[in-house]
Amino acid sequence: MLAYYSVAARREFWTEHWGGQSVEELLAIARRSPLTALITAALPAEGRILEAGCGLGQYVLLLRERGWRVAGVDWSLEALRACRRVAPAPLAAMDLSALAIRDATLAGYVSLGVVEHDPDGPDAVLAEARRVLAPGGVLLVSVPYVNGARRLAGSWIRRRNRALARRGVAFYQYAFSRAELAAALARHGFVVRSAHPYDPARLLRQAFRRALRRGLSAGGGGAGSDASASRRGALAGLARRLLYTAPALRLLGHMLLVVARRT
Repeated sequence: MLAYYSVAARREFWTEHWGGQSVEELLAIARRSPLTALITAALPAEGRILEAGCGLGQYVLLLRERGWRVAGVDWSLEALRACRRVAPAPLAAMDLSALAIRDATLAGYVSLGVVEHDPDGPDAVLAEARRVLAPGGVLLVSVPYVNGARRLAGSWIRRRNRALARRGVAFYQYAFSRAELAAALARHGFVVRSAHPYDPARLLRQAFRRALRRGLSAGGGGAGSDASASRRGALAGLARRLLYTAPALRLLGHMLLVVARRT
């Protein structure tokens, strides 16, 4: 696993993080995201589903719109309240390593970008996920992915983050290879069915934003013609198709979604 250090992902961090975002905007993004198709294809059609670490609850709302019996839990009360202001939903504040849910009662468990933030690793949350899932229940968990680019930069990433740790900077998250995440799941009685890298444009978006800011500061921020806007749209569509090819996902996918079943 690659360890990253920047800021401790405690309750206060998430309250501030979610406070700067909009439920409606995140729900609109989820409706068109390729991740949503992966989630909906893997979830069982019947039974109760939990999103553990639901944040502002956009996937709770989206999946309920589409007919699933979904509840969400998170430890940020402010995020849960923001979700409820948009639409009624079954939400509760809970510790993901000690859920107030009976054993073997869930058909599905979804956790997106959560388990990587525990400095002790994902085991406590995964053990609790196994407890509340019924035998044969489906688990979907996503984590930052040790993709091809991170493998190439692995030595530099480790040196940089060891230096940050020595200076007292707080642990933020781990990134996992497929094998590392599969091994963690196997320790808790899960069998991996499939693995899907996603969000390959993260690094490119960051580079584009930096270039755009530089262009605007240099006075290059004109609107341009309709024809140039059309060309940019066509190029963006082509880039998206290329980024979602299997080689590009293995090289650049920021996150990894794994679908597993409880034995």
